Amino acid sequence: MLPDPGVCPSLAKGRAPRCALESFCRRIPVFARLAGVGLLIAFLSTLGCFVRAPGLSMNMAEGDTLLSVDYEIFGKVQGVFFRKYTQAEGKKLGLVGWVQNTDQGTVQGQLQGPISKVRQMQEWLETRGSPKSHIDRANFRNEKVILKLEYSDFQIVK
Repeated sequence: MLPDPGVCPSLAKGRAPRCALESFCRRIPVFARLAGVGLLIAFLSTLGCFVRAPGLSMNMAEGDTLLSVDYEIFGKVQGVFFRKYTQAEGKKLGLVGWVQNTDQGTVQGQLQGPISKVRQMQEWLETRGSPKSHIDRANFRNEKVILKLEYSDFQIVK
C-alpha cells in the first residue's frame, strides 16, 4: 500500500516527533515540502552553488559551477607586464583562458573556471593588476555558465 501523499512517510507511523521541526513538518503536505526543496535548489544555484546529480562528472573543483566571462581592462595596462601578471594570477587560481593587448591601449581576454575563482580573478583585475599598472576600470561581459572548459591553460596572445 502506498503512503498517503499528504503525509511524510517517516511521520505517518503515529510515533512522537523527535524534534520541533518534525512536529512542524507533520502539518505541511509532502508535495509542499518537496516543492520547497526544489525552490531551495534553484535559489542556491543562482548563488553559484551547484547541486550535483548522481553520475554527473565535474571538470574542476567539485561542487562549484563553471563560469566563462570576457573582460577588458582600461588604464595604464600596456608596457607594465599586465599580461604576464594576469596569466600568473589566473594559473595560480586554477583558471584557464587568454589575455592580449588591444590596439586601443587596453587589455582584453577571457576567463574560465569555478565561479568562486573567476570572482577572485575579476576582483584582482579591477583592483590590483601588475605592480606598475594603473587600472581605471574593468568591463566584464558575456558571463555564462559552461559545462566544460574550452581551454587547457591560460595563454598570453600576442
